Amino acid sequence: MSKLYVVGTPIGNLSDMSPRAVETLSEVDFIAAEDTRVTMKLLNHFGIKKPMVSYYEHNKRERGEIICERILAGESCAIVTDAGMPCISDPGEDLIKLCEQKEIPVFVVPGPSAVISALAVSGLDTGRFCFEGFLSVNKKSRREHLEQLKNESRTMIFYEAPHKLPTTLRDLYDFFGERKLSIVREITKIHEEVIRTTTRHAAEVLADSGIKGEIVLVLEGKQPDNKDEYTLEQAVELAKKLMNEGSKLGDAAKEAASVTGFKKNEIYKELV
Repeated sequence: MSKLYVVGTPIGNLSDMSPRAVETLSEVDFIAAEDTRVTMKLLNHFGIKKPMVSYYEHNKRERGEIICERILAGESCAIVTDAGMPCISDPGEDLIKLCEQKEIPVFVVPGPSAVISALAVSGLDTGRFCFEGFLSVNKKSRREHLEQLKNESRTMIFYEAPHKLPTTLRDLYDFFGERKLSIVREITKIHEEVIRTTTRHAAEVLADSGIKGEIVLVLEGKQPDNKDEYTLEQAVELAKKLMNEGSKLGDAAKEAASVTGFKKNEIYKELV
């Protein structure tokens, strides 16, 4: 019996392909690919010639059985996705479970990951995070998913397609209020960009700005409520202190609000 290799491939820049990934794809008997046309371009670039089978969302059950039968018969297989690590928000997850059931050994050849890459450049907390994949297009499922995350304190990471981005940006503001948000697009490609903003600005300004490309959203987790630590009077005193140090009224109210947990308007009203 041979084995299955989970092989990470470049997100966009082919220079990110590891020597071990090239070696593995060159040595296996066949390759399971999400889109054989996309993978063919990769193989041609590195001078690799191997038979491929398509393995994607709508044929994963039938093809999964066929792939496992071939492995059990002595062939070795590598599974790849169109870009990045297979099995992450990807039908390859089902193939791994099938291999577990059939006691087929699985090995990983690490490669680029859009999730980790986006988190690293987001500017948000990286110590604890959760990956939430794509939000459902079904309104009820989407609402339930977002409701479950309202009190999530870890940094949250989502995948999103450009044509659904406007709706998602507005939903994030509606459900989470104003929080820090990083929109990371086209990772490792020519037009790579990190937009560090807030959910409010994203919903009101960026949603209709025509952002394109492969997109990862990194959202700040819920922050501790500091209202129990400060009274409104203390918040106002802090704002006054900031004004005495040279801050404008609006800026002082905003800074005091961020520190104490009270709303800027509450503090502003007391100041005037």
